[in-house]
Amino acid sequence: MRRSAASTSCFLGALLLLGSTAVHAEADTVPGDLPALSAASDHASVVGVSSGGYMAAQLAVAWPERFSGVGVLAAGPWSCAQGALSLALNQCMSTRRGLPSLDELDHRRERYESLEQVGERGALSQLRAYVWHGDEDDTVSPELGSLLAEQWQRWLASSEQLRFVRSEHTGHGWPIKLPKQANASPQALGDCRQGGGSHVLACDENVAGDMLSWLYPEREANASEGEVIAFDQSEFAVKGLADVGYLFIPEACEAGGCPVTIALHGCQMSVDAIGDTFVRHSGLNRWAADHGQVVLYPQAESSMANPQGCWDWWGFAESTWQLNPLHDTRDGTQARALMAMLEHLQSTP
Repeated sequence: MRRSAASTSCFLGALLLLGSTAVHAEADTVPGDLPALSAASDHASVVGVSSGGYMAAQLAVAWPERFSGVGVLAAGPWSCAQGALSLALNQCMSTRRGLPSLDELDHRRERYESLEQVGERGALSQLRAYVWHGDEDDTVSPELGSLLAEQWQRWLASSEQLRFVRSEHTGHGWPIKLPKQANASPQALGDCRQGGGSHVLACDENVAGDMLSWLYPEREANASEGEVIAFDQSEFAVKGLADVGYLFIPEACEAGGCPVTIALHGCQMSVDAIGDTFVRHSGLNRWAADHGQVVLYPQAESSMANPQGCWDWWGFAESTWQLNPLHDTRDGTQARALMAMLEHLQSTP
């Protein structure tokens, strides 16, 4: 989405990051609580696109000991905004103010670590990381995706733990490869360069399968069917979370023991905004059904402070009296809620 310099009214419109079962509950159906599934306490992963990509990195850096892998699509370096909206707009989407300094961000992470507000560097170095960016992305500069890959390369113990993909002729969003029998509306999907109404890009590119296969290189196939259920997010209610979230559970995981992938949508990509397009067509569920993986789809909501339903990667959900928002630490309001969901899935029924 391109904005003219004179269109200051587009500021809120751009804020921030453009961002196989139907998931809508019936009007008279009240979603139940998030179930305790005895999910595996190890091998969890967190993935996300756009604002969800920024949030995925925040969770992985804050709690690296709780994850084995992280996947980030169409986003820039961890903590890029540093709690400042002006940086988010001008250095973490566009690069009008130049590229962020990785050295400065490293010092930020080290300071947090000294205060025990993020995980230890040793645990961070053991993750597997997947970074994807479209070369035609005019919402988040592709240079920022390259910088994110460089940042993770600094942190990881080996270059073999990182896969970085730059996708030629692809814009801003989450690329997918639709199965032949898919009945997605053309209006719901964008082509490779344009986000359409959903930022789910029909590019014939199975980024979900590529990413999860990278994050779980030794996972054996354990094919089964599965279903998407809605759950009440009020138990985890914090600023910016919607009332309802979604969960994909393969039949093979109903008895417990499966790892969890937290999948974070981008701005304008929640169920309230685009229906079930991301939850149903991201490709994550197909891989999860084939390999025994639970997929959690938390949902953010739109508000005056966050009109496009983004995840908090610049500090809007924190207290206004804080000089330095702690959204990118273990004390982050939304980060704590998302980790509480993971812990609940890993608990015994």
